[in-house]
Amino acid sequence: MIEPQLHPHVFVGSGHAEARHDETQRSIVERGISMQQSSNTMSAVEFLKSRDVGAKVIARVLLEPERRRSNDM
Repeated sequence: MIEPQLHPHVFVGSGHAEARHDETQRSIVERGISMQQSSNTMSAVEFLKSRDVGAKVIARVLLEPERRRSNDM
């Protein structure tokens, strides 16, 4: 099982670890979408991969914008 990477200041068991992880991931995905719009798709893919965003999420948010969650941007 792969452990999610958490913000270093979040204490596991505090009840906020998952929410903080989601906020961080959302911010990373938003930056990737912005990068795609201002630069190109490959730069966005490489950025998201370097931040450990999963391949399925990358494909969904960059290649299928109609399937983005409302909070993806």
